[in-house]
Amino acid sequence: MMRCSAAGLFLLAAWIYPSHGLYFHIGETEKKCFIEEIPDETMVIGKYRTQLWDKQTSSFLPATPGLGMHVEIKDPDTKIILSRQYGSDGRFTFTSHTPGEHQICLHSNSTKMALFAGGKLRVHLDIQVGEHANNYPEIAAKDKLTELQLRLRQLLDQVEQIQKEQNYQRYREERFRMTSESTNQRVLWWSIAQTLILILTGIWQMKHLKSFFEAKKLV
Repeated sequence: MMRCSAAGLFLLAAWIYPSHGLYFHIGETEKKCFIEEIPDETMVIGKYRTQLWDKQTSSFLPATPGLGMHVEIKDPDTKIILSRQYGSDGRFTFTSHTPGEHQICLHSNSTKMALFAGGKLRVHLDIQVGEHANNYPEIAAKDKLTELQLRLRQLLDQVEQIQKEQNYQRYREERFRMTSESTNQRVLWWSIAQTLILILTGIWQMKHLKSFFEAKKLV
């Protein structure tokens, strides 16, 4: 029974915190940004490698080492938590301190764009969030952990990430509730304002008609 529960936790954690692998094309002065929803106090590791379009072979080849990529990370409050220049292949790491949507932006080094002027640059990006960012073989070698201790360490990290995800979901629900209450309150006051405007307009029309009838001596 315990074995089934542990397996279920592993599957749940894998579903919550997958590793996001993708590639995209960028041109000169072009910036690509991605939004990642991350709980607080969660480590994120991003790895990328670049390929240069070669017209002669009509294929993408590894980019030259001189071609750099600039990585910029912003937290949900648009505060820059990482802004650094890397090489053609790189690895960046940061830890979230505020739950919410983090913006991950990459753009090429403009001083080296002449190397592929008129061509395309393909960027392979892999983002690992939470316990997936941990290098467990390295941890096992450093702390001299047995296989059982290592699996226990993985399970504890995954449970911790699940708790962080649950806290983040509660945080999102609270924000959504506050937004809904604020919207409902604004709609209520707008309805009251509309009603008051209609009443005042009706009163003004009645007075205007009364004055008109009195001027025409109809009443």
